[in-house]
Formats: sequence, C-alpha cells, structure tokens
Amino acid sequence: MGFNKFAVIGVGKYGSNIARRLAEKGAQVFAFDNNEEKIENIKDDVAFAVTLNSTDFKVLTSQNLEEMDAAVVAIGENFEATVLTAVHLIDLGVKRIIARANGADQRLILEKIGIKEILTPEDEVAFVIREKLLNPSILSFLQLSEEYEIAEIKPPKGTLNRTIQDIDFRNKYQLTLVTMRREYDIKKRGQYEVEQHVIGVPKGDTVIESRDTLVVFGTAKHVQRFIDVNES
Repeated sequence: MGFNKFAVIGVGKYGSNIARRLAEKGAQVFAFDNNEEKIENIKDDVAFAVTLNSTDFKVLTSQNLEEMDAAVVAIGENFEATVLTAVHLIDLGVKRIIARANGADQRLILEKIGIKEILTPEDEVAFVIREKLLNPSILSFLQLSEEYEIAEIKPPKGTLNRTIQDIDFRNKYQLTLVTMRREYDIKKRGQYEVEQHVIGVPKGDTVIESRDTLVVFGTAKHVQRFIDVNES
C-alpha cells in the first residue's frame, strides 16, 4: 500500500474516529472542522488540522484538496453544509469523495449531485470505512479477530484470466479462497439484467474474470500483500 493522503471534513465523534484510524494505519490525514474545540482535540493525532468553514469555496481552494487521494465529508446534523461542501469538492476536482447521508432522501440528493460513495448509518463502523478508504479493492470485510478477517475483494489485474490453481492462494499468499461470486447478464422479458451467482467451492481450474468477487480468509497483512503483488 502506498502513502495515502486523506481529508476528513467534520471531526465530531464519527469523523474524528475515521481520521484517527486512518492515521493509525500510516495515512497522512488532514482534518477540517468549523469548531475550534474539535480541531484542538484531534490536532495531535493527525498530520494537519485546521479550523475552517467548508461551505466557503474560497477557503477550500487554499487547502490543496485536489491533491488528496480521497475526501470524507463527515459533517453531522447540518445536511445543507454536507451538500455545499460536496459540491465544492467536485468543483475542485477531488478524485474521490465520500459523503454521509441519514436516510433515503439525503442519499438521493447526494446521488443527484454526483456523489457515488455514500455512507449510511449501517456503514458507520469506523474501521470498516478505514479499510475501504485505504484500499478500494476491498469491497467489504468481516474482522474475526485483531489479526484475521474475511474480505470480499475485486480481482487484482494480475489474477485475471488465470486459474485458481495457478494463482495458488494458500502457498503463495497464505490465504484461503472461501468462495467466489460471478456476475452474469441475464435476459429477462427482452431486457438484460445483471445477476450474481455464488460459485460454491471453486475448483482449481476455475478461471478468474474481471466481474468476479473473491472472498478470501487470512490476515489483513496477507490480503494486502495479495492485492499489492498482483496490481503492480
């Protein structure tokens, strides 16, 4: 995993938790909030912390946010501020924007303005958000202990069109391939719909395709190594 830079805008209880967990993993975190006390509470745990009003476009332009790998809009109750901030980030050309929504209506509004990654209350477990931010290849995961996890990941490009036997998850990467999901275009009533099918226990001669999802078991370190080796 490379050196990552993240902006976390809104560092209340939720945003500060994400910021700290990202920093713990070695990311360079830039924390922003309009509340001086919240910035004071987090400044020693992140690379950079500043008090500012994120709804002010001119203020945001001075923070070089377009250089970030991602920006998380974690503003709490003020949804208007969330929307304005998200729009400004889009205008600044931030590569990846994640915003928080409470309920279907807020999600719809964020989708309409072009936000593709939206956090809802059921997603709000900070260590899950941390992993998704640090590694977009990880779609979801279940942490079984401090060391082991079951992760759903996109197939790294180096695994495409190769068999499971050739990749040799267990011996080369100390991982167990639990199962796979594969997308198919199914024609129904004259229209194609995407369906996912679980491939049970995959056989050694199963060839990995770009639309597959791999479900693997192992340590977080080994999952990351598998992704890094096969993406390089």
